[in-house]
Amino acid sequence: MVSEDDVRSVCLALPGTSERLSWNRPAWFARTLFARMWDDTVLTVKTDERAALLATQPGVFLLHPHHERYGSLVLVRLGRLDRDQLGELIEDSYRIAGEVSARR
Repeated sequence: MVSEDDVRSVCLALPGTSERLSWNRPAWFARTLFARMWDDTVLTVKTDERAALLATQPGVFLLHPHHERYGSLVLVRLGRLDRDQLGELIEDSYRIAGEVSARR
């Protein structure tokens, strides 16, 4: 099980990352947003595998109606992850955010 402090630690270890508030919640940016706390126990990240994650691990991953129009966003229940899984998700989100930022 991981916490917001674990998220912060993993995010801030990535090059060029800063933390600031987004919608009054902690969020992490590297040129653009790549992770944000949805609430105290749920994290928002970007992924290329949203449909597969939702289908195979519905207890871990979920959508809020707000995210349905954004094909790469998914919510993650932190209490259902270990630190290695968290690291993979955040690194993937960081990469995706960087690719989007580079295309602009």
